[in-house]
Amino acid sequence: MSETKKTCDLCGLPIEVSGFTLKTQQGSKGFCCEGCLGIYQMLHEDQVMNESEKFKENNHESR
Repeated sequence: MSETKKTCDLCGLPIEVSGFTLKTQQGSKGFCCEGCLGIYQMLHEDQVMNESEKFKENNHESR
């Protein structure tokens, strides 16, 4: 059984540690480290969902 590793949505390196994720208008993004997450967030701040948008999306999906 081969395990497919996810790659960082910014630099392309394999994601070794979970927890560095970000909800965007295009879906969930995963990152290899806090640095890549922060840089992506700065470069794409118009696409990152804030807490109220996440809440609205979660409530809409649960209906």
